[in-house]
Amino acid sequence: MNVIDIQQLTKTFGTTKALKGIDLTVKQGEVHGFIGPNGAGKSTTIRILLGILKKTSGKITLLGGDPWKDAVKLHRKIAYVPGDVILWPDLSGGEIIDFLGRLHGGFNVSRKKQLLERFQLDPTKKSRTYSKGNRQKVALVAAFSCDAELYLLDEPTSGLDPLMEMVFQECVTEVKNSGKTVFLSSHILSEVEALCDRVSIIRQGQIVESGALHELRHLTRTTVSVTTEHEAKGVNEVPGIHDVVQDGRKYRFSADSEAMTEILRFLLPLGVKSLTVEPPSLEELFMRHYGDDTGAKVAKRYEA
Repeated sequence: MNVIDIQQLTKTFGTTKALKGIDLTVKQGEVHGFIGPNGAGKSTTIRILLGILKKTSGKITLLGGDPWKDAVKLHRKIAYVPGDVILWPDLSGGEIIDFLGRLHGGFNVSRKKQLLERFQLDPTKKSRTYSKGNRQKVALVAAFSCDAELYLLDEPTSGLDPLMEMVFQECVTEVKNSGKTVFLSSHILSEVEALCDRVSIIRQGQIVESGALHELRHLTRTTVSVTTEHEAKGVNEVPGIHDVVQDGRKYRFSADSEAMTEILRFLLPLGVKSLTVEPPSLEELFMRHYGDDTGAKVAKRYEA
């Protein structure tokens, strides 16, 4: 069953086409990563799913309903965390969490208490005293305390320190294990890589790749590091081997995945002392689709 089913979705703002015919599906019980730079269309897509923006054209089914027409009913089944949380300044964190929980329904008080401890959030402080990271924690505790069918998370760990990012990842894994669905928009590619079953890459309002991580691995080369007993003469001429860096009898190169069998046949007679094969990371997948001048600048910023 598809929790989200998007077909040929477009959204225009005046003469600007923000979304240009998106096709995207999210299956029940999966964590689906949605990656791309600022301005690619991630937040616009999520706002349409939330019923905040009205589509220009296309077809969307969300939990069996229409996000625009059935927004009130659907929001009882959805938990949403934005990347920039704005809170009521005169309410405490705990008061806001309780209010959002009552508003949503299906609020688990014991779960809330556990999450407050895990996220190390003091619920008695007024929200105006909170840092950006603590404001994110309020939204995360409120979301994960609710029994939702779909968690829409738009840059949810913005402002969190690495320890709290780990807690967040544990929470996502827990809701997934309980059969819930997570749609995660993030620029932290290691986070997406650690959590997601499938990934969709959006560029300039269009989905350029979508699929399981192992299906997308073919898009980039594998990195091989090897130490041999004998010199690897002719390694540069082996089909499928690229960008060789040599240090004595230590070699590091990128390799075409489909050529790995022949590459190993070349290496084994040389007496392999150590061998490391690293699958391509999402950073490499990202660079493939943003390899022009503008995209390279974006990717560098994301890696910073």
